[in-house]
Amino acid sequence: MEFANDVTAWACIGVLLVIAELVIPGGIVVFLGTSALVVAATLQFGIIDNWMHAFTLWFILSIVLLLLFRNLGQSMVGGDSRVDNTDEELDVYGKQVRVIATIGPGNKKGRIEFQGTEWSALGDGSEIKAGETAKIVCRENISYVVER
Repeated sequence: MEFANDVTAWACIGVLLVIAELVIPGGIVVFLGTSALVVAATLQFGIIDNWMHAFTLWFILSIVLLLLFRNLGQSMVGGDSRVDNTDEELDVYGKQVRVIATIGPGNKKGRIEFQGTEWSALGDGSEIKAGETAKIVCRENISYVVER
């Protein structure tokens, strides 16, 4: 296991991992590389002297760096995050739709075209004739409630 004690090998692996962070984003690989550079330095200065200590130091230091600095690094760099509306019902209300089959009078169901699909629809009690436009008020089970 002479390779595991080689300062140059640990330093090259550390530099490659730090550079790889540019290609593999996520804020993890840079800490693995930094840990490898620290292992190379401790081997160089004789603080550790065998492969078991080298791998143990690298493993523990990688975990510690990840736990301590990943959230800090991501908050400084930022990222692509977006909060969208997860309630699809809210996006529907107030939309204009075309009436395909007459709705009403009373609680007689008709049909509307919305988002390229036909849906059953209820009116507000008045008659809405085919060909007119209506506005979605709410949803009742699988039918939309519309008004003129």
